[in-house]
Amino acid sequence: MSGIEVVTIARGAFRAQFLNLGATLHRLEVPDRHGRADNVVLGYADLEDYRRQPPRYYGAVAGRYANRIAGGRFTLDGETYQLTTNEGGNSLHSGPDGFDRQFWTVEARSESAVTFRLDTPHGWNGFPGDLVARVDYALEEDGLTVRFTATPDRATIVNLTQHAYFNLAGEGSGATILDQVLQLPASAITPVDDAMIPTGALAQVEGGPFDFRLPKPIGRDIAAEDAQLALGLGYDHSFVLDGPAGFERRIATLFDPGSGRVLEVHSTEPGVQVYSGNHLADGAPGTGGSVYPRRGGLCLEPQKFPDSPNQPGFPSARVEAGETYRHSMAFRFRTAEHLAEAFPL
Repeated sequence: MSGIEVVTIARGAFRAQFLNLGATLHRLEVPDRHGRADNVVLGYADLEDYRRQPPRYYGAVAGRYANRIAGGRFTLDGETYQLTTNEGGNSLHSGPDGFDRQFWTVEARSESAVTFRLDTPHGWNGFPGDLVARVDYALEEDGLTVRFTATPDRATIVNLTQHAYFNLAGEGSGATILDQVLQLPASAITPVDDAMIPTGALAQVEGGPFDFRLPKPIGRDIAAEDAQLALGLGYDHSFVLDGPAGFERRIATLFDPGSGRVLEVHSTEPGVQVYSGNHLADGAPGTGGSVYPRRGGLCLEPQKFPDSPNQPGFPSARVEAGETYRHSMAFRFRTAEHLAEAFPL
């Protein structure tokens, strides 16, 4: 096998590596409270494992439609489209050969930024329209910005996100993310059925295990007796962000008390999929050489809600011919000595 290329960018204390396969974020080195840098995202040590292993989407761009579509099927302008399926008859991240398994072209690069491009034709994995997609990664003074654009030649659906798994204690620490503290400005989730497809309802989080409006350790309620947690074997749900979407704002904050690292995720999207790495155990060795434990990483994936094309009450994922879909997001870092500094009032 061949063809997987590594692109490295750096700025100040930050250093990032990307792969042309999946426009994947392979490494992201971030300083702790003492100024010591460590990789904080999960990935494979052997680059060929990104192709050999069952997909875990480590750091990849998920698309054309991130997350799940029921039955791999949707209707647009009276025509029904059948997508390739890969999860119990549903489409997850656009099927078995989604954007994560495609070779992207490096269209531009500098010392601190890189742009990847992917062209997919009408009918690719069942989606309508020729589509030109780009992702721009750039290191700034406080972290990594991610800018998605995608332009079709006919009406279609688009939903792109960055599927990084974070462990702020360090990728090779061996620690789980259960003691790391999460805060989400989200008053509801989109509850799912036993196939992990949203029911179309919104469920309020107040007082329950999905309530992260005030900061709490991820592991505090993850084993609670709750039907939704049982379905996901932990957190694997779309949180409905409070307030209007369409402009970049903070949508999640994560704090590791041990290292002092604080991650703030920013996005223009209406929801964020929170996945607590419930199926990470027993994989191929990670970039640091060790095998990750269950819940060894946390995904915070801003996006449209799952199955939006089949849920008229959800924000639309439709993009018209010639229109440009845009999603701006960022992973911004700082350090804190304690909880009150990590989550100031």
